[in-house]
Amino acid sequence: MGAITLNAVEKWYGEVQVIKGVDLAIHDGEFVVFVGPSGCGKSTLLRMIGGLEDISRGSLDIDGTDVTDQPPSKRGLSMVFQSYALYPHMSVRDNMGFSLKTAGAPKSEITAKVDAAADTLKLDQYLDRRPKDLSGGQRQRVAIGRSIVRDPTAFLFDEPLSNLDAALRVEMRHEISKLHQSLSATMIYVTHDQVEAMTLADRIVVLDAGRIIQVGTPRELYNHPGNVFVAQFIGSPKMNVFAASASGDTYTVPGGRTGPYRASAQGATQMGIRPEHITAGDAGTGQCDGRIDVVEYLGADTFVLFDCGAAGQINVRISGDADVRVGDTMGLSFDPDRTHFFDADGNTIQP
Repeated sequence: MGAITLNAVEKWYGEVQVIKGVDLAIHDGEFVVFVGPSGCGKSTLLRMIGGLEDISRGSLDIDGTDVTDQPPSKRGLSMVFQSYALYPHMSVRDNMGFSLKTAGAPKSEITAKVDAAADTLKLDQYLDRRPKDLSGGQRQRVAIGRSIVRDPTAFLFDEPLSNLDAALRVEMRHEISKLHQSLSATMIYVTHDQVEAMTLADRIVVLDAGRIIQVGTPRELYNHPGNVFVAQFIGSPKMNVFAASASGDTYTVPGGRTGPYRASAQGATQMGIRPEHITAGDAGTGQCDGRIDVVEYLGADTFVLFDCGAAGQINVRISGDADVRVGDTMGLSFDPDRTHFFDADGNTIQP
């Protein structure tokens, strides 16, 4: 079992409050990702769950038991850090089995658990090597293996891939996803990389300034953001957001033309639309015209940044085969079923 519940959790450093009344229920076997900008409190919240930071107010339950005042060793959790923190003089086998050895586990049990973890993480052939003889991805797998042998209630990951290069990050992301599927264990993962959040999570917890802004599946947050912050934080490249006014079931873009909407957006002051939900055509068509400022060719896709005058800059995703050039002027049409409207406080206006 690995159900974790936070009840009105707060963290204070003197007179400064960094975690502001967080309520969250994490289900047994769920993969939850904490994501947000630097300084939002995601790592602090993870460390509070792990017992590495005290909870100033509120409570923390694990499988229905209050562990708020319990030390890390009593919580049954295992943490994987950004730093591998491996013992350089020990072999991979000894690194992975060290916690069991210090706990007095029989040698046969240590060997069996290390071998099982090594098989899961494809480390069998590296068990007699030392950390200096491994790649960054292999070292991180050893750090994860060290956690697996303890058979924890839940795994806590604090930006474990941030030290790896781009190719290894993708490889290790796949490994962690497969690990979750094979172990069916509760995992809480902290990252500032929303691509990692989208690809790994069962649910994403978006944090900002010590508060939970929105919780949902990757698809829910992408298609139905609750406010401008989530709309622009989730998705790469981010959602285009610009000023707009609405009347009934139509809207007007500054310096542009009227467009249809599937419902009333009365009270809207801003409009949002993702790059892939915009069609670029002949000038004079759609909701506004834009002059191409930047073309980013990525192979299958091309991202085109348009200067749309009063509406500002708008990023559009088009086919990589499209023939577009800097300086061209094109008309941009917005999918009426994929537009989002926000009020003066930045909150989504529901259709």
